[in-house]
Amino acid sequence: MKALVIGGAASGAGKTTLALGLMAAFRRRGMVVQGFKVGPDFIDPGHHAQVTGRPSHNLDGWMLSRAENQAIFARHARGVDLAVVEGVMGLYDGFDPLDEAGSTAQMAKWLGLPVLLCVGARSLARSLAALARGFHGFDPDLRWVGLVANQVGGPRHVEILRRAMSLVPELPFLGGLPRREEIALAERHLGLVTAEEAGLDAQGVDALAEWVEGALDLEALWQRLPRVEPAEPPEARAPCPARPRVRLAVARDRAFCFYYQENLRRLEAAGAELVFFSPLRDRALPPGVTGLYLGGGYPELFAAQLAENQGLRRQIAHLGRAGLPIYAECGGMMYLGRGLIDQAGRRWPMVGLLPVEFRMLPRLRSLGYREVRFRRATPLGPAGTVARGHEFHYSEVCGQQKDPELEEAVYQARGSRGAVPDCRAYARGNLLASYVHLHFGSNPALAGTWWPPAKAGPQAITTPPTGDRPASRIVVIMPTQK
Repeated sequence: MKALVIGGAASGAGKTTLALGLMAAFRRRGMVVQGFKVGPDFIDPGHHAQVTGRPSHNLDGWMLSRAENQAIFARHARGVDLAVVEGVMGLYDGFDPLDEAGSTAQMAKWLGLPVLLCVGARSLARSLAALARGFHGFDPDLRWVGLVANQVGGPRHVEILRRAMSLVPELPFLGGLPRREEIALAERHLGLVTAEEAGLDAQGVDALAEWVEGALDLEALWQRLPRVEPAEPPEARAPCPARPRVRLAVARDRAFCFYYQENLRRLEAAGAELVFFSPLRDRALPPGVTGLYLGGGYPELFAAQLAENQGLRRQIAHLGRAGLPIYAECGGMMYLGRGLIDQAGRRWPMVGLLPVEFRMLPRLRSLGYREVRFRRATPLGPAGTVARGHEFHYSEVCGQQKDPELEEAVYQARGSRGAVPDCRAYARGNLLASYVHLHFGSNPALAGTWWPPAKAGPQAITTPPTGDRPASRIVVIMPTQK
């Protein structure tokens, strides 16, 4: 196989579009292509998966160790023809302007892969050579494939850039991509529109492939890529203690689609059976579930549909109060509240397990990496458990009611710059809900704890008729912890 990292001269240089175009072009040549994304972003990997036909995986220098990143890459790159790693921000941008930690450059060195630099060249001529020389010489330990200019004005502009780049022979110029507004991916708050909601169709994928094929020398690019032999991932781990099999219901649709693929893989590896359902369409949870995972997404855009699905909301509220283990992140937490107030000021009723409401804001409320320590036992682990994740939302908590069973500030949180005292996390019985998207690769024990606390014996938790369908009886067997 071969592999490369796509780094940008800055955010907005066109890394995602270039990555998708290369994936589409090489897949049209009959190759098996695997996508990866540096950083905590959920949306770009969804588009990668649409183009490649394979789930894309996050790599992250802050949430995950070097060894964990290398294991994720090795696990999913084995057996493919080409691995494309899309970077984050500018190539050298990380947590600190004086350090490479968390940067695309650091990840390229951890994986031993060369970098293809993508530069937005809309207003550049000879200055592109100066920029290229600076990027190439800044870190002598980086390996390089070449440079691609994006957003060029036409053939004459490309020729000017090509001549300028002859001054930097150490960084080959591989072509200039013309401006094409029709292939730009739609954006909104939190980033691009998700693949689940408005992804690329076959015509859109072909357009991306043709855009790249018409502008870049793909044969020269392929020849410049080194052959890579990913190491065998260290799958052997300490054996899990014997316990009942967990059947997890996982919300997955246009409203809830923010999940790290590694989290789902680790849950399955720990013995969980994942059963996907849609809070937008399904009137009841899948039968026999012993836990519920509500990921993030855009519940505010589908609040009317979520509110209309009263039967499912009542069932989740009933099972949550009866002790069903529930873990919810960001949008999933908003769904569990009493109500959601959209930007137009309209209030929509939600599940009601949390005695709070959530209000959408026109501006970003919180953004950053988080390391959390559990102050109490939760479905993800005992008190003292430490894990890392990311927080990014445009909503805030409002209208909180008193509830003696609710525990606030369940996380003792720190960010890359110190303590984050207003990091929201709630616990109530077997429920854990927070704005933080935890990555289970930051603590391998997280995925193996989805069973209820010890009880006198198995419990049959039943849900009353929903009113949306015949009065069937859904029974969830809650096994006893050993």
